[in-house]
Amino acid sequence: MGKAGLGDIESKVLLHNRGGNAVHPINAEPPVVYVVVPQQPEKSWFSWLIPLFVLANIALFALTMYVNDCPKSGKDCVGEFLGRFAFQPFNENPLLGPSSSTLDKMGALLVNKVVQGDEWWRLVTCMWLHAGVFHVLANMFSLLFIGIRLEQEFGFLKIGVLYVLAGFGGSLLSALFIQSSISVGASGALFGLLGAMLSELLTNWTIYANKFAALLTLVFMISLNLAVGVLPHVDNFAHIGGFISGFLLGFVILVKPQYGWVNQKYLPHGYNKAPVSKYKTYQYILLVIALILLIIWYVVGLVMLFDGVKGFDHCPWCHYLSCVPTSKWNCKPQNITCSSLQMKAELSLTCLNNGKMHAYPLANASQDKILDLCSQLCG
Repeated sequence: MGKAGLGDIESKVLLHNRGGNAVHPINAEPPVVYVVVPQQPEKSWFSWLIPLFVLANIALFALTMYVNDCPKSGKDCVGEFLGRFAFQPFNENPLLGPSSSTLDKMGALLVNKVVQGDEWWRLVTCMWLHAGVFHVLANMFSLLFIGIRLEQEFGFLKIGVLYVLAGFGGSLLSALFIQSSISVGASGALFGLLGAMLSELLTNWTIYANKFAALLTLVFMISLNLAVGVLPHVDNFAHIGGFISGFLLGFVILVKPQYGWVNQKYLPHGYNKAPVSKYKTYQYILLVIALILLIIWYVVGLVMLFDGVKGFDHCPWCHYLSCVPTSKWNCKPQNITCSSLQMKAELSLTCLNNGKMHAYPLANASQDKILDLCSQLCG
């Protein structure tokens, strides 16, 4: 007996011959109905938002370089044939990019301006800026590799919300701990996508095949990327903050309904079957817990930031999460100090850290410009 198709009905009838050629059914049992609902293929979305994010990041980097206009400063710029798109000198920015003052002007994360200047929007704008060509290329290739698959599976709206909120979470944790330097980059949002992939696998555990292999592969990828963050000059707090935010968000917005609920609408008309809950009990529990923790994290984090709380004051050992000192490098930040003298159209600076002096053809230089030049002179 073959498998019944959708809506096929098979009746079992007992027959008895009462003589002659007449055949009469006797003791007929109620019909037994077999319904086989074929598994419905999952909807695949067309990915357009992630490629748009990539184009937006590249366009903003080009705009940043246009605003930077290195040749105007009279420095020995890298790639002078590019005109005003030329890069800052290697000793100032080895990533082939703009100056720190230009990144500040474009909306980089600078904690004192977020807290004292009420420029809260820097917590969002910084994730769209990059420090150099190498920086933007590495992040955009990773975004394409991770983001397109997620958008195809869950749609542009969920992945767009996830990307922005995870990036915001990364900026928030970075601002609580890294308060003496500017921060830019999409790394927090990227780690948010990785965190969401992990929570999505866990909350939709029952519908996956080869789940343990997928889990081990994902944990290895996440561990490797977080391990890179313990190198100096890498903001691992943005990575960790983005990962935690994305991990919690995955339980909330990437949960999938169980197959029994999805297939209910494909049952034949009139076929009665006990209703199936859209999600399993453990999925509801994880969703509620994650949503509560997510709200607490964002609210408490923002309150601490605008109250001037410094993360290291409450967690002295946390600096090891972002940089582990070795014999090859030192993780202690160097306080840079310069003395300045403005004489008409010339600014003279002396770095008190190394004794270097330099005169710049600048009149009425802003404080931000002086800090930028001091950083270059002492670097």
